[in-house]
Amino acid sequence: QVQLVESGGGLVQAGGSLRLSCAASGMPLSIYTMGWYRQAPGKQRDLVATIPIDPIGSSPDYVDSVKGRFTVSRDNAKNTVYLQMNNLKPEDTAVYYCNARRYTESWWGQGTQVTVSS
Repeated sequence: QVQLVESGGGLVQAGGSLRLSCAASGMPLSIYTMGWYRQAPGKQRDLVATIPIDPIGSSPDYVDSVKGRFTVSRDNAKNTVYLQMNNLKPEDTAVYYCNARRYTESWWGQGTQVTVSS
């Protein structure tokens, strides 16, 4: 059974940091392009960051609003993808989801809540 499980969310003050994890089971993340998305209340789910299968040969990509603050990484040995979030802002408040994509396959986790207080 394929499953993605996010963790690491929580409540943090503005300027603080959190590290989200996305652990996979039933699938090798090493063959998937991984993405982090977020969805704030009443808004659509937006892409935050992507990391390619080979992050050495092709760099991760970020939405402009998180560049310089967020870092996406992957540990294929642990079958886990991370999102390090620094200097968090209230506008980063959202449910964060990880996504695994390969050709027509697309898998989602259940999401983890991140709340940033001002």
